[in-house]
Formats: sequence, structure tokens, C-alpha cells
Amino acid sequence: MRKALLGCAILVAAVVVPQWVYSHCQVPCGIYDDYARIERMREDATTVGKAITEINALAGKTDAKSANQLARWVVNKESHAENIIGTIANYYLTQRVKPDASDYAKRLQAHHAVMIAAMKAKQDANPATVSALTGAIEAIAAYYPKHDH
Repeated sequence: MRKALLGCAILVAAVVVPQWVYSHCQVPCGIYDDYARIERMREDATTVGKAITEINALAGKTDAKSANQLARWVVNKESHAENIIGTIANYYLTQRVKPDASDYAKRLQAHHAVMIAAMKAKQDANPATVSALTGAIEAIAAYYPKHDH
């Protein structure tokens, strides 16, 4: 019964909690900081990793406090993975990966790999998913070096 309630609580929390994506607008204002978004995705991936560690530590515990914390970490993991997906979709793919670029297919594939890795991190509590996510983010980071403003 507790497992069923925990499962329901996790499902409700994942559906009810709003998913916020902090992307820059799509108005061509010229104010972009591609590197800042890479840093934010790195932070989101680190948070996903922390959540997975905590989820695994809480797995199997049946007290109410542990069940509550487990649900919160699952929601947190989902939210930060969704932030990464949203940043790729709503910022990089709409504004930075240009169809007329000579390496368009390569860039598109690399950005898509980040989205897939974030999706897999949402679906699983295996630390290997975080390694894959971090690696995918680092693969596109080379396209967006830090600039002094």
C-alpha cells in the first residue's frame, strides 16, 4: 500500500509541479550569452546527479519522511532535466543551430544527444545517465566558449 501511495505521490508531484524553462526570448534583441546557458545546464546536470544519489540512498526506506524526501528528489530531478531539454529546444535549436551552417547535421545531432541524455536521466536513477548527460553537454560546450563582455 505504501509503495502504491508513494508512486501516486511521485506521479502527482511530477504532473502538478510547474516546469519552468529559463530561456532567453526569441526576439532578435542581440543580447545572448550562450556560455551562461552552458553553465546553467552544467548546474542542472549536477543537480540531477545529486538527486539520483539521494533517490538511491532513500530507496527502500518506508518511513513517511523518507517517502516525502524521495518524492521531492524525484520532482527535483525531473525539473532540472526538463530545464536542460527546454534550453536546448527553446534556445539553442531555435536560435543558435543554423540550418545553413556547413556543420549543421553534426551540431543538430550533438544538441539532440543532450536532449536524449536528459530524457534518459529523467527516466532512470542510474548514475551512468548523469555521466552521459554531462558528456553530451560538454560535447556542445565547445561551440559556445566563454567570452569576456
